[in-house]
Amino acid sequence: MSKADILAIGAHSDDVEIGMGGTLAKWVDEGMNAVICDLTKAELSSNGTPENRMNEAEHAAKILGVKKRINLDLGDRNFTADNHTIEQVVKVIRDVRPKIVFCPYYEDRHPDHIHAAKLVIEAVFSARIRKFETGQEPHKTMLYHYMINGIHKPDFVIDITDFSEQKVRALSSYKSQFTPVDGVQTPLTDDYIETVISRDKVFGKEVEVKMAEGFISDKPLLINRNIAGVK
Repeated sequence: MSKADILAIGAHSDDVEIGMGGTLAKWVDEGMNAVICDLTKAELSSNGTPENRMNEAEHAAKILGVKKRINLDLGDRNFTADNHTIEQVVKVIRDVRPKIVFCPYYEDRHPDHIHAAKLVIEAVFSARIRKFETGQEPHKTMLYHYMINGIHKPDFVIDITDFSEQKVRALSSYKSQFTPVDGVQTPLTDDYIETVISRDKVFGKEVEVKMAEGFISDKPLLINRNIAGVK
């Protein structure tokens, strides 16, 4: 039995907010239960500290309405899909028992996002295997990818028009990353939030809404509705 509807996993705190902050806010508003899991403390980020990043992450989660946020502390720029990390993520999946897992798309400029995608794919598969021992019951779930850097052709989009402002407020919680007072210039400090919102506008335009977030599926989508209206 599921404890949560959604488990959103990111390599670093702010990944989930960038890719699907509006979707999380929308689904929580509709009564769904969501959990965020950050794989690292982003301790190698050019700006900020792990301590203030954790505080920013908790604040962002509250803005989105997400009540539980987990950090596995696997090591920034130091994790791969090995037996240890797969087991750690499997334990989270089996504990949370989500209906759907989301993770970064594996085509991204940041290697950690690529590694996160590969790790979660492995973990979602192993979580369903009865003989993969963690002392927990196996759990089968669906898996979709959200985008962090870049624009890719989505398999489906979610209308976030009414929740885009909430998404921006959550992203703006990460002052150490997007608006550092004393720090170095990075891709995140160069109007990054505006770039993310522009992507949401592009996806929205494709489906004739103001703002939308795009997602990718590794498998065909099963639709159990008569969308053609044929009896």
